[in-house]
Amino acid sequence: MTRAVLSLGSNLGDRYGHLSRAVMGLGDAILVVSGVYETPPWGDPDQPAYLNAVALVADDIPPREWLARGQALEEAAGRVRDPTRPFGPRTLDVDVIAVWADNGGPVTSDDLEFTLPHPRAHLRAFVLRPWLDVQPYAQLPGHGWVYDLVRTGPIMVDLAHLTPRPDLDLTPDLNG
Repeated sequence: MTRAVLSLGSNLGDRYGHLSRAVMGLGDAILVVSGVYETPPWGDPDQPAYLNAVALVADDIPPREWLARGQALEEAAGRVRDPTRPFGPRTLDVDVIAVWADNGGPVTSDDLEFTLPHPRAHLRAFVLRPWLDVQPYAQLPGHGWVYDLVRTGPIMVDLAHLTPRPDLDLTPDLNG
């Protein structure tokens, strides 16, 4: 059984619909989903605002399978990758932020296609703030407590631009 933190984001088309379908696509692996935040684009400002959330997931799969699941969800949402705009707009973005093995230890990887923990997660308020919603005592392997990370200068500046969207609920319907 591996556990993972997945960051979900969308800024094209039916943003909320893309996030909702991603959560549904994760099915029984979902443990909990954060609230939704509207956020300015990161890394490429010439694009629409994002909706972002974080999902905690667990399943009896190897760590790399979380990447494959995320990419399958992106493909189902019609994501098209533009190599000239690596931080450009997208229908759905699913990033694997961190993974923990059966024994509870963090999984690390230097593979360019599957770097763990995510190499920029500690710099992204749109990942860290929603993560605190669902795991207040979270630690980002190699970087420390998420609570401490959101209190650093650059993240605090970005936090001022995150808008909670309580009108958008990604909680899976366990009855249907």
